[in-house]
Amino acid sequence: MDEKLKKYLEKHNILYKIFEHPAVYTVAESDKVTKNIPGIRSKNLFLRDENNNFYLVSLPGEKRLNTKSLRKHFNLKELNFASPEELKEQLNITPGSVSLFCMIYAKRNIILVIDNEIWSSPIADFHPNINTSTLVVSHKDLEKFVYSLKNKIEVIDCG
Repeated sequence: MDEKLKKYLEKHNILYKIFEHPAVYTVAESDKVTKNIPGIRSKNLFLRDENNNFYLVSLPGEKRLNTKSLRKHFNLKELNFASPEELKEQLNITPGSVSLFCMIYAKRNIILVIDNEIWSSPIADFHPNINTSTLVVSHKDLEKFVYSLKNKIEVIDCG
């Protein structure tokens, strides 16, 4: 875990457990090395609309994002993956390590979209901004983190 995230979590009294593992880049790879870690696994996607607004979407690892539904929810014509350069510029992260915890680096008003399955889970798992470990938080601590952010948050069904 990077030092800034560790300090942020401590500052906001957010409790967590961390599990180290080999680097994973996909949900399928994650399933193999994190199967004994408790909680719902997440995947996190960084998207951009036609107006250059950004969305960080956190949903269950096995769930497929329904982009049509998401476009309708936000009244958008287009919604595409942001580039690796935009990801680095906006959230200080590289592909493969994206999680909602990189919102501590958000440089502009990025909308955080959390699937209601993740939100309603008693325990959820995320990369702590690096793909060689998994950070596990309770719902209470997930709420503390999300509400500590200055960004707009939407909890919706992303499937």
